[in-house]
Amino acid sequence: MSFTLLLRIIGIVTALGAGLAQAAEPFIVVQSTTSTQNSGLFDYLLPHFQSRTGIQVRVVAVGTGQALRNARNGDADVVFVHAKAAEEQFVADGWGVKRQAVMSNDFVIVGPAADPAGVGGLSDAPAALARIATSRAVFVSRGDDSGTHKKEQSLWRLSGLDPTAASGSWYRETGSGMGATLNTTVGMAGYTLTDRGTWISFRNKADLRVLVEGDSRLRNQYSVILVNPARHPHVKATQAQAFIDWLIGPEAQRLIAAYVIDGQRLFFPNVAGPN
Repeated sequence: MSFTLLLRIIGIVTALGAGLAQAAEPFIVVQSTTSTQNSGLFDYLLPHFQSRTGIQVRVVAVGTGQALRNARNGDADVVFVHAKAAEEQFVADGWGVKRQAVMSNDFVIVGPAADPAGVGGLSDAPAALARIATSRAVFVSRGDDSGTHKKEQSLWRLSGLDPTAASGSWYRETGSGMGATLNTTVGMAGYTLTDRGTWISFRNKADLRVLVEGDSRLRNQYSVILVNPARHPHVKATQAQAFIDWLIGPEAQRLIAAYVIDGQRLFFPNVAGPN
């Protein structure tokens, strides 16, 4: 056997051993909203959890609606999302064990500095959407059944308007995550609804500004749910519950409170608060 061949065999065996070792490491799958990923929160939090427990967290970042559907299909151990009514239905239908509040922030309506719809300074979000519709200024919707999209739909209902009749004209639906939707909004000099965490961490703001904020109806609650192992026996309930307990425990709550970008807090821990 040549020395070169021997080195190749050793390399293959080493790689296989490393792969098997990695596969043997305990891990859980968390289906989560894109904002927890886009904001950088998971990159900040998860190394602390893994170093404490040895459990890897593999995040699938999709819209809340898709995250809950994936969990119903058994493709998750935990869901970490932000659409209260859908979460409560998920638990009521037996797919989740318990809904637990973790943190909150708020939604804002952003738009161009020129503000052609004249919504700047309003604290009534449905009224602002009505002005955008009346002016036929471009509004970019995620259109993806995410928690943000669900919130947007609820605000349109409160405004008394159905923007989908204008789909493809002034009302544009991306079917994409928050980052991609913000990029589209920048390109079209339009308006959109975004969670504040993603907005703060978003770098391609161009001349977009926060124009509407402060409405109590813009509150954005994030919660975590264990996928029911009675429905999906392969759920890693012990490790998943360890992750949930850590998220709602003092260490993670302190870390969430300390997470800032450019001096701005993105999320506010609220295990004990309104959920």
